[in-house]
Amino acid sequence: MNTAEIKRRAAQWLAQGRTAVLVKVQEVKGSAPRGAGTRMVVAEDEVLGTIGGGHLEWMALATAKGLLQGRQDWPAPQRVALGPTLGQCCGGSVELAYEPLAEASLRAWALPAPRFHLCLYGAGHVGQALVRVLRDIDVSIDWIDSREEAFGTEYAPYLQNAVVMPNTESGLRCWVSEDPTHEAAGAPAGAHHLVMTHHHGLDFDIVARLLQRTDTGWVGLIGSKTKRRQFEHRLRARGLAAERMASLACPVGLDSIAGKEPAVVAVAVAAQLLGLPAGGHQP
Repeated sequence: MNTAEIKRRAAQWLAQGRTAVLVKVQEVKGSAPRGAGTRMVVAEDEVLGTIGGGHLEWMALATAKGLLQGRQDWPAPQRVALGPTLGQCCGGSVELAYEPLAEASLRAWALPAPRFHLCLYGAGHVGQALVRVLRDIDVSIDWIDSREEAFGTEYAPYLQNAVVMPNTESGLRCWVSEDPTHEAAGAPAGAHHLVMTHHHGLDFDIVARLLQRTDTGWVGLIGSKTKRRQFEHRLRARGLAAERMASLACPVGLDSIAGKEPAVVAVAVAAQLLGLPAGGHQP
């Protein structure tokens, strides 16, 4: 569960009148499991997020449960030396703050900038598996398919009705598009693109539209080396520059991760995306 989803769920709890404690890593010095700004939301029977696990989290959960049960007063921010106090090997220290889950605490909760913005074309088996992998990471995903039913009921809350693509805040948005090349043309500059629709003709149209742009990040196409050669032949016929064709990643996924099962392909592609440099081009 990424930060945007944790915050969304916390807002639902608040709307439902559910009592919870917000645990925040307020400051970090030296090595620590998570960075400053990390939050965990603790209710009596459920926890959203993590501040890093281990003894530190165990201690924070005990404190939060004590607050929920009225067994202790709200503490001032606590400075914890991970080695001397908790026996953890990180060597640094963290300052933890506790507060009730409230409107004010949600307003003050700034989401981290996404690692990258991905436009994913296709809600088939690999697309579904990739979204499952990436949803636990702070990335922004616009997931596009011409078939609403392809997303499934699980993703119904994320379907968008707007005509214009939104800003690239962290989170998942599902778009039903009669012509996904329109989304390819209008996607934010610098966004990464991964094309894996249910139809090779549509794949080609999307890739051609993306490579006509000069402001995209990484552009990937699922398929074999044979598929790539066929696409390159057709793209040359359209007069596309060789440099842009060379920038297309196909096949996709780290070569060191072998396997054709959708979940394995998804892990290989996710690792490739996370390893891209800031400019988005494959090293």
